[in-house]
Amino acid sequence: MLIIRFSREGCQLANQRITARDVARQAGVSVTTVSFVLNNVEGMRISEETRQRVLEVAQALDYHPDSVARRMASGRTHNIAYVIRQSPDQAFLDAFMPEVLNGLARGAAAQNFHVLFEPISPEDSRGFAWLIHERHVDGLVISGPRTDDPDLINLLDHGVPVVLQGQLPGVNIPLVDVDNQHGARVATQHLIELGHKRIGMITNAGLKYTAAAARLAGYRDTLNAAGIAFDETLIRYGNFTPQSGEAAIADLLREKPTAVFVASDVVALGVMKRLQALGARIPGDIALVGFDDIPLSRYLDPALTTMRLPAFGLGWGAAELITRLINRMPVENQHVLLETELIVRESSGGKSKETVSS
Repeated sequence: MLIIRFSREGCQLANQRITARDVARQAGVSVTTVSFVLNNVEGMRISEETRQRVLEVAQALDYHPDSVARRMASGRTHNIAYVIRQSPDQAFLDAFMPEVLNGLARGAAAQNFHVLFEPISPEDSRGFAWLIHERHVDGLVISGPRTDDPDLINLLDHGVPVVLQGQLPGVNIPLVDVDNQHGARVATQHLIELGHKRIGMITNAGLKYTAAAARLAGYRDTLNAAGIAFDETLIRYGNFTPQSGEAAIADLLREKPTAVFVASDVVALGVMKRLQALGARIPGDIALVGFDDIPLSRYLDPALTTMRLPAFGLGWGAAELITRLINRMPVENQHVLLETELIVRESSGGKSKETVSS
């Protein structure tokens, strides 16, 4: 790169890297003053004349402080880690996640932050603290928190800004989530209103994931409220993947359910594949309701009845909350619950209110 440097001898050309020391020498100030000015450090007694001189010299020399220097001066990188508590293989199969990540990235960019996507398997013993020290992030958004995540409390104790996409009982951590229990109630009630009494459930994940436990609780409560006895033999457990759905429904069919609430559309993909391979008619032999409303759901045959979650809103809301916490701005509501919506399509046998344009 060709650089024009100003000196007492006039203009000269140089092809060496410009440093803060060069700016300081030309502006007649200390390197510390240069750092304070270029990083907009507040509270420093620097005259406007000096500030403008430093900015002009930096511009003339085409000097740009690197990210490490900015971090040293401000203590921030403007990076946010988006942590999903799944293995990388599971995370990249999750068709719901891209729109959440889209909302998070766009919301963060609106506040001049960047997002690092970090799938962390539950078996990973490093916890979360390494993201602060090795990835140098300013805060974390954690999707799918688990009840066995003690490292979360350690982060809070050390003042690390954290926002959950999920709810942990007994822990006061800021969150942006949906009411999973209510959504499961609506899904189950839909099947009850269609005349089903032997309703199975396949969870989205193991019950250490709080969203999975909440959806199971909503299903159970709705059955009890309708006078239908909760039967544990009608419960099977998914693991975020279509393959887990295939295995779960193959086993569940021995209990002869007439309908199944599948608490994840991705898991439901495997359920539908196995049912169709066995020659079962959906919804004639067995009705299905999913959860999430991934983009593919409406294009399945039959189209999947499901609970629609505001994926983009979950991401945008989390970005808005975490950036305010990082910037130490006031937050009126640290516990945000977004609404879900039942989308009735063909798989449940209900009257579909949606058409798919060609």
